[in-house]
This record gives sequence, C-alpha cells and structure tokens, in this order.
Amino acid sequence: MSNLISAVAWVRRGVAVQHPEKYILDDKELERVSALARIELEDARVELERAHEAAKSMGLGAEGDEADEAGEDDDEANWVDEDEDTDAMDIDSAPPKTNVDDLSQYNLDEYDDEVKATTTGPFSNIKGLTYYRDNEEDPYITLKEEDDEREELEVLPTDNMLVVAKTEDEISQLEIYVYDESEENLYVHHDLMLPNFPLCLEWLDFTPASSSSTSSTQAISNSSKPGYGNYIAVGTLDPEIEIWSLDVLEAMYPNSILGRPDQTKAHIPVPLGTGKKKKKKTKHRTMEKGYHVDAVLGLSWNKTQRNLLASASADRTVKLWDLSRDPTINGEGGESGGAIRSFDVHKDKVQAVQWNNNEPSVLLTGSYDRTVRTFDTRAPDAGVGAIVGSDVEALRWDPWESYGFYVSLENGLVLNFDVRTLPSNLDNPSPSRFTLSAHDGPVSSIDVNPHIKGCIATGGTDKLVKVWNITDEETNGKRNVSLVTSRDLGVGKVFSTVFSPDDPLTLAAAGSKAKLQIWDVGANFGARKAFGTKLREAGRVLKEKEAKEGGGGVIGVVDDHDESDDEADD
Repeated sequence: MSNLISAVAWVRRGVAVQHPEKYILDDKELERVSALARIELEDARVELERAHEAAKSMGLGAEGDEADEAGEDDDEANWVDEDEDTDAMDIDSAPPKTNVDDLSQYNLDEYDDEVKATTTGPFSNIKGLTYYRDNEEDPYITLKEEDDEREELEVLPTDNMLVVAKTEDEISQLEIYVYDESEENLYVHHDLMLPNFPLCLEWLDFTPASSSSTSSTQAISNSSKPGYGNYIAVGTLDPEIEIWSLDVLEAMYPNSILGRPDQTKAHIPVPLGTGKKKKKKTKHRTMEKGYHVDAVLGLSWNKTQRNLLASASADRTVKLWDLSRDPTINGEGGESGGAIRSFDVHKDKVQAVQWNNNEPSVLLTGSYDRTVRTFDTRAPDAGVGAIVGSDVEALRWDPWESYGFYVSLENGLVLNFDVRTLPSNLDNPSPSRFTLSAHDGPVSSIDVNPHIKGCIATGGTDKLVKVWNITDEETNGKRNVSLVTSRDLGVGKVFSTVFSPDDPLTLAAAGSKAKLQIWDVGANFGARKAFGTKLREAGRVLKEKEAKEGGGGVIGVVDDHDESDDEADD
C-alpha cells in the first residue's frame, strides 16, 4: 500500500493570504536552517554508530559465522569460469585514414577572406531593431509572466483550502488543494515535501516560535490579525512534529520542529535476547518527558489556549507542547524547550487525542490498550475512562454536548459515552449510551458535524462513507440512530472523513487510492429530508442548486489515469 492518503485537514475560508509568497532563503533563514541542520547531521552520525552497535548485538553485523557465509556468497557471486569465452563482441578494425587532400574542396584556407553577402529586402535595416534581455524590459509586452503566475496562485476569500498527507511511489508530501464551492472546482495549489510517512494532520492559526524569530518563513501571516497565520502540524513515523506555513510556496524547511533531541534515542531498536537463531522482538522504547521516542499518531490544537498542542504517540505517552517556546531542546525537557507536560495514562500505543472545545483544559485519548481516557491536564490523576473492547481507531468530542464523545473501533463499532457516568476505575467495562454497528471492518475515521446537531460521518476499510442522523428521542433508554446515506466515493479503503468548516453538508474523504473526493451530501434527497429541519433550526438553508440535484454531488480532481480508465470502459 505505497500509494495512499492517510489524513485530510480543512482550512476555513478567509484564513489563507490571497497572494502566497515564495520561500526566500536569505541570510537569516539560512542561519536558522543551518542551526537545525547541524543538529540533524550530528544526530545522523551518532545514530549510525549506535545502529551499527545495535546490529551487532542483534546478530546482524558481518561477524563470525555470518560473515564467513557472506564472504562465501560474495566469492561465488564474483567467481568467473576461466574456460568461458569472454569475448562479448568482436573488436572493430581501425578506421581507414582520411585523405587530407580531400578537404581541399571546402577551401578552408580562404574561409576568413570570404565577402559577407549584403542583405536586401524588408529586413535590410536590421540595425534599427532594439533587443531586450527579457519581456520585463520590453515596453510593448504589457502582459507580464509574473502577473499570470500571481493570478494562478491567488486564493480568494471564498475559497477553502484542504491539506492532504499523501504518499505515492514511496515519496511523502503535503498536497495543498484549493476548493471553490461556487464553481465546484478542486485543484492542487502547491505541495511540500516530507521526510517520512505522514500519519496525522492538525491545522492551527497560531504562529509557532522558531530557532530564529526573524525567519523569512514567519514573516507571512494574516496582517489583519497579528500573531495569527495559516499553519499545519504534521505527525510522521519520526518522533518529531513538523509545523509548516501554508502561505509559503516552495518551502524547503518547516517553520518549527517539535521534539528533536540532541541525542537520538528514538531510532535505535532494542533487541530482546542475544541468541542468533531466536526470533527477536523489540522492547518498548524508554519514555522521555521532553520529547517522543516513537511515531506521532495523533495531534490536537487547543482553539482556546492557542499556544498549546497535544500529541499522541506510539511510545504510549501524550505530550503537551507550548508553541510560543523555542523548539530547540536539550533532551531534558527543561527551559530551553521540549514538551511542557507528559502523560502516561495508557499501557499501549496512543492512537488519538483531542481537546474539549467547551472545557479547554480537558483531553480525550484513545489507545491500543482498548481503553479511552479523559482527564484535566492540570490534574491527570483524577481522570475517568472506559474499556471499549477493541483497538481505538478514532475519537471525537460532541461539539453540541460538552460531556459526550464518540469512539470508533477496529471491530466496526462506534460507541457514544457520557463522561459524567464514567468511573475512574477501569476494572469493569463501562456501558455506552448507544452502540452503532457502522462498518464491516475497522471504522478508521469519524467526524461530528459542527453545523448540524446529531449528524456524524464515518469511513471504514469496507470503502464506504456513511452519514448518520442521531435524534434526541429515545427508545428503551437508547437514542434513535438512523443511516441517512452511504456511498463508495472511489477512494479505496477510507482513512479520513472530515466535514467542511463552512458548508454544513459538505465533507472530504480520502483513502488507499491516493485520491481526494469532496462529497456534497446535500445533493442527496434523503439527506435534505433528514436534516432540513435541523438546518432551519440552526439558521441555515439548503442552496437551490443542491435542492435541484437528484444525485451526484461528488467533486474530485480527474487525472490522466482516470480518463484512460473511463475511455477503456467506454
């Protein structure tokens, strides 16, 4: 599965600058990048030495019997039969000598003495023509190339941005799309290269601190709101968190990198046992308070305390970052940087984390230890939780109820819990408010509509995206849940489903086919019927074009492969 989209994030309208600027590698920026690069090069040197030692201890080094076997293999590979005919091809005979006298017909000795022909005709007065080095100096060319490029890269206040974490042909990158809802137009605006496989995304508008406060990449922000910007945080298989500006084109280095220690303890495997013939397993890496030591699986930005970012990792910890602090750390978690808090509330990989928008100090986490936890970051020991019976895939707070949240699981179920009824002791399973059998296979993504109460979307490995309606009416103490619409959007196994921050019935979906699709759910009659009343209660109305359409509503980028496939089908 080398080609896929692992995560999608929306950027609401009016946030991106109208005319993004190109990355400038000036002296100040070069100084900032060089400072981080020196750390990276030193890390690479230390990592190489420690990896070599680890390989020896795991029996992978070229020593002893294995070295002898390898040597024998090399000898066999380089062995050549002396009796074999090694003449691969015949040697051409020497070319015949050229007769020097044959060149006399060209009169090369008199070449410089030739009289230049006089030009006649309409171009005889060629000296009167004026030459310009480029089109900018030519006053007769009024349409400049920069104007064309500036217009192509323009982002209108009515446009949405979508950030896509894409891996294709083992190359990982962020693709930034622009979506014009009025014209139903979706296209790639620019892209950013990533060092490793991306796992999660989180958009934020807080300008993070960098190793140089005067960095050219930080100079671009929304001028009407000082301190605000347009940034994306990326979690990858590396233990670091990269933060990129979405308003800078062709950027070569992120604005900030969180959790990069001076000494790399993150990338070296620790073997169990020393026997060469035994199957080897890796121990859990030693936890560090100041930084992660394994892949970053989940990110959540605090919209109230805008300088706070929470991260969940495969190292079984949840960490809290202050974006206003210098990200350069010494590995101790001290005043020079690093995570400001570290929580070890789980016993296995922490898959997901999210802040409660109504209670800004409360976090919700889900893990492969088949539990969910919610706690106040000021008193994490007083948290509560629930046993869910399967690995957690994704979770979301209900924006309409500060005490309710949803959890999607690997076994295909979606659970809804009330925090007020959860115990602090996890000895016994905790009953959910209601259970939804959503997909045949893992429910890899879930999102709660911020515009319509009781509207949720789920995506699963069964390649379906489903929209559900949850009402306040109850039957036998359980809320009524109904499937509104279901569709295969052609994205393969669905890994991400996210509602638009601006349109109530528009969502983005992506998955294992490395394709992004925008679904206008309002084009479905059943959706209009189910959510029409709720939309009117929320002060919103369905647009006429949505009400007229009887189907479709899927918008995507058509590439050459899709066109060739369609022609073949025809």
